Amino acid sequence: MSIAENLRHIQSQLTTGVTLVAVSKTHSQEAIMEAYQAGQRIFGENKVQELTTKYEALPKDIHWHMIGHMQSNKVKYIAPFVTLIHGVDSLRLLQTINKEGQKIQRVIPCLLQVHIASEETKFGFSPLEIQAITPSQISELPWIEIQGLMGMATFTDDNTQVRKEFDTLKQLFDQLKSTLFTNQASFNTLSMGMSDDFHIAIEAGSTLVRVGSSIFGHRDYTV
Repeated sequence: MSIAENLRHIQSQLTTGVTLVAVSKTHSQEAIMEAYQAGQRIFGENKVQELTTKYEALPKDIHWHMIGHMQSNKVKYIAPFVTLIHGVDSLRLLQTINKEGQKIQRVIPCLLQVHIASEETKFGFSPLEIQAITPSQISELPWIEIQGLMGMATFTDDNTQVRKEFDTLKQLFDQLKSTLFTNQASFNTLSMGMSDDFHIAIEAGSTLVRVGSSIFGHRDYTV
């Protein structure tokens, strides 16, 4: 099937209120434009240089999401235009993003990444670290809008484990929504689920899924 057909197939499986991020990392601008012409406007990249190159070359009504591990020294390159930074995994990174937002007088939307998987290689706050964040720490970051949480499940065929991890993140999201972010309507995004597990994520309460290979096919890492 074509990219446009793949995109329609994925969209047909999403429930009301779930947003699709087309993960375009390592894929060509031509491939992105095929998805764009089929109506997709939200794309996800995981490398800053690739993201900035595509931002410069492609239509300006695209909403670019930074979905990869974010290094503090790279924030300044995407701060002026990024729609959402998914992988914010430390207070130090939050402080850097806030500083860059202040420089350009732009509030930068972010998600807090939570480590829910069994693999040690994945990044993120622990649930306890998230729960320890205080209102005063949030108030010191006026150039950031924390819009929700993001997490990646363990890469496994055990759907019971994947569902349990997603449920853990949903429970944490609900807890924060009713406590730390109780008066913030924009705290409404739960980003979990990728090509192999987005159905489980949606059942668990995900509002945003990141799908790449099921839309664009397998990635060409030689590009």
